Amino acid sequence: MTTDDQKNAALFMQLVFTFQTAAWQQMGKIKNPLTDKIEKDLNQARFSIDLLEMIRTKTKGNLSDDERNFIDKVLSELQLNFVAEIDKAQKEKKAEEEGVEKEKPVEAPEEKKEEAKAEEAFKPKAKAKPKPKTKPKTKKKDKGSSE
Repeated sequence: MTTDDQKNAALFMQLVFTFQTAAWQQMGKIKNPLTDKIEKDLNQARFSIDLLEMIRTKTKGNLSDDERNFIDKVLSELQLNFVAEIDKAQKEKKAEEEGVEKEKPVEAPEEKKEEAKAEEAFKPKAKAKPKPKTKPKTKKKDKGSSE
């Protein structure tokens, strides 16, 4: 193997590794080094995997056994994990939708008004408390005035 072949093999492996790392980040499996956060974008992950598929198709017959095995293994791992992430996202969405439906059944506004009236009708009515009696105020007589 010549030095050019070795260089090209290393570049090919690096290219595959770049798309593999991008797909792992996009599936939320590893942190994005720029934001230092786990981010998930399954559409972008699909795109990265599709790019690797295209590279494998376009390089078919031109790869060494090691290169072919590497890209096959990478694609297999990514595709299996991608399917698992899609299933997980669908289950989470379904559970979220069911949870919202169970927590808050939607009622028509008229039904709420009727319920409030019915509740009010069955509430015990409080007896009115009698007002306390107060003594009428009397004016004090001036000592200096004559009556």
